[in-house]
Amino acid sequence: MNANRETLSDVMRPTPSWRVETRTRLSTLFSIAAIFFVLLLAAAPFVVSRGVVQDLFFILTMLALAQSWNLLAGYAGLISVGQQLFVGCGAYALFGFVILLGVDPILAIPLAGLFAVLISIPTAFFAFRLYGPYFAIGTWVIAEVGRLLFAQWKALGGGTGTSLPRDATREMFGVSFLEDWFGMRTAAAADTIAFWLALIVLVLTIWFVYRLLRSKQGLGLAAVRDNETAARALGVDAQKLKLVIYLSTAFITGVVGALIYLQKARISPDAAFSLTDWTAYVIFIVVIGGIGTIEGPILGVLIFFLMQNALSSYGSWYLLLLGALAIVTMLFAPRGIWGLITDRTGIELFPVRRTLRGGSSEQTTKGGPNG
Repeated sequence: MNANRETLSDVMRPTPSWRVETRTRLSTLFSIAAIFFVLLLAAAPFVVSRGVVQDLFFILTMLALAQSWNLLAGYAGLISVGQQLFVGCGAYALFGFVILLGVDPILAIPLAGLFAVLISIPTAFFAFRLYGPYFAIGTWVIAEVGRLLFAQWKALGGGTGTSLPRDATREMFGVSFLEDWFGMRTAAAADTIAFWLALIVLVLTIWFVYRLLRSKQGLGLAAVRDNETAARALGVDAQKLKLVIYLSTAFITGVVGALIYLQKARISPDAAFSLTDWTAYVIFIVVIGGIGTIEGPILGVLIFFLMQNALSSYGSWYLLLLGALAIVTMLFAPRGIWGLITDRTGIELFPVRRTLRGGSSEQTTKGGPNG
């Protein structure tokens, strides 16, 4: 009888609740610290010089480009060396909307991103028929074709390029407010608005990448990157996932390109479609920091900025040193500096591994890109 009662009580006992978590205590603390840091950055134009604001703008835009390329190459497995196409398309779209149609530059920035997406659709049609190194070479060739085509656009200066009208930046939304309420000069006010927009774009880019990686689509993306054949056998639509990532990165890159050349206020085909400035440096940032991680490009862009400021006066030696550092990193830390840190400490600021929690047990699943 007692045995029966014990059996009955065991049956009636509530089953422990199980839940899947990716967040850790460290990542929660980091999220809170990151929010305060972003707010602090937003206030920077009021307490630092214009030169510092421009340096911060450079870091933010390069980091946004690096996160975008990392999503494409590090998670989708699409190694592109033609992302300068979308930088140039976004930049020229901004100039076209502002100069030819009289659109406010603030409104022209998202429109430039949409224009880059429109350009990416036919380019994807050709590029997605190539694989591995052929895909990389194909994207570079397509970017060069884009540079040659935009060099024929006489309304925007042709091969020599053109500049934004001064009235366009002076009358840009928000400039008069900063002039009247904070006594900023027009140029400083325009830089401040560009800096705030770059900060918003970066935050949204990191949020988008992190949310994607924690979603069901993120699991499919990791499966496609690791073994596309096996992923297809499990029902993952690899082609659709890759296309969505390709279009998404085109939009982000186009928006960042528009922002960069809004701040520069001068454009030419060679500059806007520069392989070195908008793809080679970005690849360096991701490889040094750690491909396939969100934290890696953040670390990589800081290293790149410090090296650029310290070594740029050495001419070609500067590029040789960058290349040497990249080779050494790939040989001794294939997952980048952040990958090395994670291997030694287990620290993850943007965790995407799924952990099954409940009762007294805990189990980690390989759901993230590092799994």
